[in-house]
Amino acid sequence: MAQKKKVTARVYRQDEIADGIYDMWIETSLAQDARPGQFISVYPHSQATLLPRPISICEVNEEKTMLRIVYRVAGQGTTEFSQYHAGKEISILGTLGNGYDLSLAEGKRVFLMGGGIGIPPMLELAKELKKAGKAASVSAILGYRNELFLDEDMKRYADLYIATEDGSAGSRGTVMDAIADNHLEGDMIFACGPMPMLRAIKKFAEDNHMEAYISLEERMACGVGACLGCIVKTKEVDAHSHVHNARICTDGPVYDAKEVEI
Repeated sequence: MAQKKKVTARVYRQDEIADGIYDMWIETSLAQDARPGQFISVYPHSQATLLPRPISICEVNEEKTMLRIVYRVAGQGTTEFSQYHAGKEISILGTLGNGYDLSLAEGKRVFLMGGGIGIPPMLELAKELKKAGKAASVSAILGYRNELFLDEDMKRYADLYIATEDGSAGSRGTVMDAIADNHLEGDMIFACGPMPMLRAIKKFAEDNHMEAYISLEERMACGVGACLGCIVKTKEVDAHSHVHNARICTDGPVYDAKEVEI
């Protein structure tokens, strides 16, 4: 894995693509080594916000000169980010995390399951799986509250199925309802989303004898494994803390669902 580093990057462009959801392209050398499922930490300029904000990588351009992040405004730091315009210089740390292992998908019917702000990392993963061409099939099953985003992008790389809480698009309910309504069958799952969704996916995978690799969303402080602020219970003993815990920012964020207690 490439050495993580803090660099000065530049905003190429930014748009609001749904209510409170922002889509930012960033010019940075970190794009050269970025892999699906990894994330970057973005540093606010405001002195009142000390810690960087971890944001998943949504896409990498073909030239590997830019990263795309899609994030929800949730507090002071992301509110600041949403006001950035083209040309703005920002400090970012990356690339962070272990990402998804594409080789696991060879010859398999793959489900990409994203919920809410867990949808963005599924896009680069779908893009890379299509480019590799080794999966038997790739179905993207995306869950929204109501307003859709990145769905048109995803259609270019995977068969798309949608669930919305209010039934305004696709299946009414959750990603699990979309699987049932469309009678979908698969061999393995790559997923990212809120914890209730990941718990449901873990149980579904166990019940249907499927492999599942889940990316855990967690509030991270340092992003490099020093603060032990983002911990998940595991079956195996962690080499760093010598207990049944792992640090999501460095050991994760992607885990075999069988190996974590959520």
